[in-house]
Amino acid sequence: MLHLSITVWLAAFCLLVREGVTSYRVTTCEGNHVHRLSCDSGVISVQMSVYGREETQTCSEGKPPRQTSNTDCSMSEAQGVLKGWCDGKTVCEFSSADFNVSDPCPGTFKYLQTDYDCLPAMYHVTCEHSFAHLQCDTGQVIFVQAAKYGRTDPTKCFYKRPASQTSNVYCSIPANKVVESCNGASSCVIQASNSVFGDPCEGTYKYLEVAYICECKWLKKNFPPTKAEKQNMLRFRLSNTLLLAAICMLMTSVASIDTVVTCDNSQNVHRLNCDNGVIIVQAALYGRANTMTCSRDRPEEQLADTECALDGTVDILKRRCDGKQMCELSPNVVRTSDPCIGIYKYLETNFTCMPAFHLTACEHSYAYLHCDVGQVIFVYGADYGRHDRTTCSFMRPTSQLQDVVCSQPTQKVAESCNGKNSCMVRASNSVFGDPCAGIYKYLEVAYTCEYPLSMPYEYEKMV
Repeated sequence: MLHLSITVWLAAFCLLVREGVTSYRVTTCEGNHVHRLSCDSGVISVQMSVYGREETQTCSEGKPPRQTSNTDCSMSEAQGVLKGWCDGKTVCEFSSADFNVSDPCPGTFKYLQTDYDCLPAMYHVTCEHSFAHLQCDTGQVIFVQAAKYGRTDPTKCFYKRPASQTSNVYCSIPANKVVESCNGASSCVIQASNSVFGDPCEGTYKYLEVAYICECKWLKKNFPPTKAEKQNMLRFRLSNTLLLAAICMLMTSVASIDTVVTCDNSQNVHRLNCDNGVIIVQAALYGRANTMTCSRDRPEEQLADTECALDGTVDILKRRCDGKQMCELSPNVVRTSDPCIGIYKYLETNFTCMPAFHLTACEHSYAYLHCDVGQVIFVYGADYGRHDRTTCSFMRPTSQLQDVVCSQPTQKVAESCNGKNSCMVRASNSVFGDPCAGIYKYLEVAYTCEYPLSMPYEYEKMV
C-alpha cells in the first residue's frame, strides 16, 4: 500500500505539468529574410539571441573568408529586442534586416541566431474595445507570463479595417496592468483600450495579447517556484515508483487514429489534419473494398469489384503527408493508373497523429534539430516550398507568396540528420533545389528524439 496524500499528489501533478517545455533554435542569414519563431503549443520565451558572428561556417556560402573570419562580433541589445518583440506570442516573424540599425562589425557577414523555449500557456488576442476574459479551473489562479498592447501583425484584428489602421506593425507596449489586475485571481476581465493601457500608435487599430498559465492555488505565493522548491515538494512523501508513474501519465502522448475517405472526383479535396502532433500515414487505398462507401446514385455494376486497389497508394500519401500537421490533395494525385476499369473508386487513408517536434525555417535560415543527451534524431518528414500565404510572409511582396502549390518532399534532412544528436540544415535552393522560382519558400521538418535501442523499425532498417 502506497501512502500518498491527495494534496501531495496534486502538487506533484501541477509541478510536472509545468515541465512541458520544448526548446528551439533559429538562425537566419543577414539580409531581407524572415526570422521566424513559432510554437505549435504554448508561447515563445526568448532565452538567447545573437546578431553578429560567433563561428565561420554558418551563413558562409559564397562569402569570401574576410567576411566570415571575425567570430567575436555581436550586438549586445539583440536579446532584449527579441524578447520585446516575441515573448508571449505563438508566432513571431520579422525581417533580419531590422537589426542593421547598429552594425557590430562592419565588413563581416552576420546572422541572427535565437534560442527560445515554448512554454505551456494559454494565449488570447483581444481586439481594441473588446474585453479579455482570463479564466482558471477551481483551485487554480492566474499567472500572466506576457502581455502586450498595440500591433505587431497586419493579419490580427483586421476584418474590414482600412490598411492605414493595420499597416503599422512596430507598435507595441508592455501591458503591465494585466499583471497587476489578474495575477493570483481565479478569473479576470480587462478591456483592450487606450484608456487602460495608453495609446502606443495613434490611428492604428490595436489589440491586446496575453499569455498566461493557471497555477495550483497552494503555489500562488511563489511565481514560479524555484528549482530547489520543486525538488523538495516532489520528494515529500512521493515514492520513486509513483513519481515515474506520474511522469509517464503526463509525458506519454497517445497517438490519435483517424480515417479519411474521399470519393473519386477531381473537384474533391482529401484532407488529413492533426490538431496535436504530425501525420504518419499507416494505410491508404485507392480503389474499392466494399459496396457501401461512395455508393450513392451509383449503379451496381460500378460497385461490384470489392478487391480493387492501386499499388503504391500508401507510398504516395506518405511522401506527400508524413510529418505535416495538415495535408490536402486531390484524388488526381494518386490516380496514376486505373486498377479496375468501370468501377467507381474512392481514396481512403488511415493515419495517426504522432507527437513530434515541428520546425519551420524560412528561406536563408537554418533548421536546428537537437535531442537530449543519449538520444538521437529520427525525421518523420520534411518538405521544402510553400503551401500557404501566411508562413514566412513578413514584409514579403504578394508575388512571392501567391503560389501555394509549391511543395517538394525531401529525404535530404533525414539523410543528414537521422541517428545524430544534433543537426543543422539550411533552408535554401542550393540544398533542396527550387520547386517554384520567384516564390519565397520555407522548410518544414517533423522529428522525434529516440533512444538508439528503441528506434522505429523504419529507422532500424536504414542503419
